[in-house]
Amino acid sequence: MLCLRRYASKNTAVLKRAQLDLKGIVQNSEKFRDSLVRRTPGVAATEPIDFLINNRNRQLELSSQIDQLRKRRNELGTQMKASPSDSVKQELSEIKAQIKPLEAKFAELDAAMYTTAESLPNLLDPGVPEDPDNGDIVEFINCSSEEDAENSLPRTKYDHKDIAENLGIVDFKVASRISGSSWYYLLGDGALLEQALVQYALAKARKAGYTLVSPPSIVRNEVIHACGFKPKDQNGEKQVYDLADEQLSLTGTAEIPLGALHSSSAIDKPVKYAGVSRSYRAEAGARGRDTKGLYRVHEFTKVELFHFTTTPEKAQQELEELRQLQTEIITELGLKAKMINMPTTDLGAPAMKKYDCEAWMPGRGNWGELTSCSNCGDYQARRLGIKWINSENESNPAMTLNGTAMAVPRVIVAIIEQFYDEASQSVIIPAVLRPFMGIDRISKS
Repeated sequence: MLCLRRYASKNTAVLKRAQLDLKGIVQNSEKFRDSLVRRTPGVAATEPIDFLINNRNRQLELSSQIDQLRKRRNELGTQMKASPSDSVKQELSEIKAQIKPLEAKFAELDAAMYTTAESLPNLLDPGVPEDPDNGDIVEFINCSSEEDAENSLPRTKYDHKDIAENLGIVDFKVASRISGSSWYYLLGDGALLEQALVQYALAKARKAGYTLVSPPSIVRNEVIHACGFKPKDQNGEKQVYDLADEQLSLTGTAEIPLGALHSSSAIDKPVKYAGVSRSYRAEAGARGRDTKGLYRVHEFTKVELFHFTTTPEKAQQELEELRQLQTEIITELGLKAKMINMPTTDLGAPAMKKYDCEAWMPGRGNWGELTSCSNCGDYQARRLGIKWINSENESNPAMTLNGTAMAVPRVIVAIIEQFYDEASQSVIIPAVLRPFMGIDRISKS
């Protein structure tokens, strides 16, 4: 059974200050420089590393001076209690006068060092592609090449929106009037398909050893920040729905509350969770053609996978296991897709390495993301206060990973567009979903 050790938290915050490794960053400065340059090609992005290197010794010197003065102050305090004298009193007064400005200088520099280190993205895994803009295709799923998928499922005048509306399984018009653009109602067999996808994904997760969790959809902003999610993306587009006058926001993925499940605590062995929740994305609606239909929406159901593990080597192994499970799910659904080792410009700050699975969507005339999985190393654990205690009772930051088991609307798009039978004007249901739906195709009622 998993053993958890809960650390005392401060009354003023949910999380303690992140345990950042300033010494490690300075010692591995060239690796961090390389990571910054590769993540932001063409941008002089190494100033944070320079700042940390140039000020680390000064930070340590100030800390040492303050410690020595405090030690002497304590010694003099003891002397004053034993045999008070004017000379001791004078020296004690002088030391107190010296300590105060030094502490102020240290606090200012330490805050700047901490903020700078906290802003750094994770180091890159050696296996991340060198090309910053193009990923490497790891494998094809249910097809032999991009051409095979595109030719066997040629572009069509019918996209998923047209098909779904004709079948009466989705209503965008009423949702637009009620909620605004990029919202929707799933109706009848559309709603049934959503639930079938969720139950199928949860069944796969349970079989793979995941513990099921029903997490909250509202979390504190400091938790969102600690997980590496920012209020706005690199294009300045709003990503997170925040609650007015509250330090709370709606979660864009169950990754956030799942990651916080063991915040300010320790694990003694690897553990993995599957959480199903509604997810909220504020940025939907700013992507041109993707605003049409279900591909990019503000709210959707998602089954998320999350791992807490022990060592960097174990995290690398578990990322491959996550990828294999995702491949198995897409294979069983019968969708033609490809698995991609993503380039640096597609990695968020927490991710060391990420795989995306993209399916061919004939109606869009393009490939679209279905799943992703990432190894975040100790990036999130350091910020969430999650440690791993080994058999020798030694403490180290834990490692975290996350992955999609099922992002429902995207998979519905792929199923509708890949399995639409124009002759019968129906959508064929993948065999693995039929036990959950009780039908083998969706037809117009």
